[in-house]
Amino acid sequence: MTQEQVLEVFRRCGALLHGHFVLRSGKHSRTFFQCALVLQDPAATAELCRALVAKLKVERWTFHSVISPAMGGILVGHEVGRHLKRRHIFAEKEEGKLKIRRFAVKPGEKFLVVEDVITTGSAVKETIALVKAAGGEVAGVACLVDRSEKPPELGAPLCSLMKLPVETFPAVKPGSK
Repeated sequence: MTQEQVLEVFRRCGALLHGHFVLRSGKHSRTFFQCALVLQDPAATAELCRALVAKLKVERWTFHSVISPAMGGILVGHEVGRHLKRRHIFAEKEEGKLKIRRFAVKPGEKFLVVEDVITTGSAVKETIALVKAAGGEVAGVACLVDRSEKPPELGAPLCSLMKLPVETFPAVKPGSK
């Protein structure tokens, strides 16, 4: 898929929003990818994930399983795992931090970390740390949209279906306190 075709899927699903948004990173942006609006459509999800898997096959990374940070990455990770015929697990929030609660990571098991959108990579970094703490390894990271301004330092190679740095800016509160 070309970048324009990916954007068209987001537009078709009403998931490419324009306005003023406060991102999880605390930055502000005029554009927002509301992946949940794409992921509620199984056909659109399959279309995007099939294209992401095609890009991953070019990378030729070796891994046994797929892991995703909750919440956004779960459907993407599951669909990528389905296309690759690999097990998919996820990390979920518990008391504000990601944890691998329901699944076992085997020592030396190699993972592909899959996310929907990456801006700073904080959830991916947290997931990578969990895999390593459990004795696993990370072969690479994949996402539908890489909207980072500069490549995030993840400690693993990144493959994205679409690279679209979206202008972000810090909030400024002029005046006195």
